[in-house]
Amino acid sequence: MNKSDLIETIVERSNLPRKRAESVVNLIFDSMTNALVKDDRIEIRGFGSFSLRYRKPRIGRNPKSGMSVNINERYVPHFKPGKELRERVNNKYNPIS
Repeated sequence: MNKSDLIETIVERSNLPRKRAESVVNLIFDSMTNALVKDDRIEIRGFGSFSLRYRKPRIGRNPKSGMSVNINERYVPHFKPGKELRERVNNKYNPIS
């Protein structure tokens, strides 16, 4: 599922106008992005949590040339699924229709 599929699903299930559903999805994603930028953890009960993980600087390799490349330190988003999501994915519950 991509962003436009999500918007289309919201339009179908809620009878919201497409523009309104698109603005709601954008608002949610913007809020989540801003929270991660502020180093806040995002927790959605029954779905999972998002946080930042620190990656140390390291030396990598360019796969095409084989040359060594310095990779700077950085933070990367990390998602940890919640128990209910894991169970649904593993078919312990009926899938969402």
